[in-house]
Amino acid sequence: MDMHPGDKHNEDYERPVLSRYLDPIEVIWLSTATRLGIHIRRSPLVFSSTDGTGRLQLSTREHLDADDCLAQMLLHEICHWCTNGLETFTERDWGFALDGPTDPREHAGLRLQAWLADQAGLRTFFGPTGVYRQYYDRIPENPIEPMDSSEWEAHVCAVSEKAIERIQLDPWSPHVNNAIHATAQVRELVKPFLGDYASTVDHDELPSMWDER
Repeated sequence: MDMHPGDKHNEDYERPVLSRYLDPIEVIWLSTATRLGIHIRRSPLVFSSTDGTGRLQLSTREHLDADDCLAQMLLHEICHWCTNGLETFTERDWGFALDGPTDPREHAGLRLQAWLADQAGLRTFFGPTGVYRQYYDRIPENPIEPMDSSEWEAHVCAVSEKAIERIQLDPWSPHVNNAIHATAQVRELVKPFLGDYASTVDHDELPSMWDER
């Protein structure tokens, strides 16, 4: 039998690229950003920065730690905005003086972040990066419970309690909560496959973030 493809293949053919693959979690959180009026751009020149116009620059994937992701970074920035007040949307970096001492609103925002993540059992998954992770990991099960009897902790918890009330209102609600729960749904879809997952990175001993809660 003379088997050949005939004229089914043209050597000059160039396959048209008609769509782009998108990470499902990034779709969820980039859409959430748009719903909140935040426009994300990626740049290797910054870690995270806002300019007061709704533009939020986040570092590119290759410049992040292995357990950093857009969802976690964006949630952290949303918590800054909510904690610092609706009006800080139009202030650079949500009104923080980035070269100054630690602002108590930073710790209050971390408590808000923990409270939001707890709504879907994803506190570790949504944990912040950098030096503030040590505070986040010490936040009690009740995110508005002080760690000690200091004035700092009393003030931080009072600010975070107001932020938790605020995040449940417009413009943040229901978008942030919807994104949190959508992320949890993706996690449940991924979990059955983790047992057979093998990293394509040589000598990679890190477990998947999808194992985190």
